[in-house]
Amino acid sequence: MGNASSQPKNKTGRKVLSQKIENAKKTNILSLTEHKLEEIPDEVFHLTSLRTLDISKNKLQRLGKIGKLTELKTLNCNDNSLHSGGIVPISKLAKLQSLSLGKNQLEDFPTSLPPKIKTLKIHHNSFSSIPKQIFDPKLRLLEKLDLSSNNLASIPAEISNLVGLNELNLDNNVIVSIPNELGQAKKLKVLSLRNNYIQVKSTNFTDMNPQPIPASVFEETLLIDLNLHGNPMTNTQLNEFEGFDIFLERRKKKKTTALTGGALVNMSVCGLE
Repeated sequence: MGNASSQPKNKTGRKVLSQKIENAKKTNILSLTEHKLEEIPDEVFHLTSLRTLDISKNKLQRLGKIGKLTELKTLNCNDNSLHSGGIVPISKLAKLQSLSLGKNQLEDFPTSLPPKIKTLKIHHNSFSSIPKQIFDPKLRLLEKLDLSSNNLASIPAEISNLVGLNELNLDNNVIVSIPNELGQAKKLKVLSLRNNYIQVKSTNFTDMNPQPIPASVFEETLLIDLNLHGNPMTNTQLNEFEGFDIFLERRKKKKTTALTGGALVNMSVCGLE
């Protein structure tokens, strides 16, 4: 009775839900996307061998007893109404590798993140600062981090703790500069900063007028894909940045590899004119 409001209707009705749960007992994969759920059905929490769960595009405000699903490796909670207090059980998912919490109402993380996380997507939320839990030194396996479309003004020096970081998406925030410590993310290959507020008053960089993207990011990482589209600066100014020539040379080698059958990368000049 109490769960009646969360039971789906029509094509995603109760019968379909029951059938999906039955199939999940065999496959350990369950997708309940677009089921108009306000709560996760109790039957789901009995699927203790579940490895992949997609509950995106519903009306969920909390994750309930999801901590019981200790075998989960992939969890997609995008496009719900989750608030910070509603995601606490995530810390119990010790085997989780991919977590998507985009398009929710999160302002902070009230709990630690599972140490095996490789992909974390928390785009389109209400973060005004990056939750400190993301910089936990235990998250050595974190490779892909999507923080786009929040209200972030700065990146803390603790970003250096993410030694495995490969891709960082900071699009659509209010960032004006990047810390020197990002250069310690030695494996970083992709950095997207579209539609932020990175600008250059003068290319005569000094302590009083620091380079907004430090030389360490160009020189000490594996960066080959940088997108600055929508920032109030020009390609001419970017070419004056210390270390940018090293970045261009690295990209040139990658382009040569791509032409001979290697992986393709975006070779536009960082999205600037």
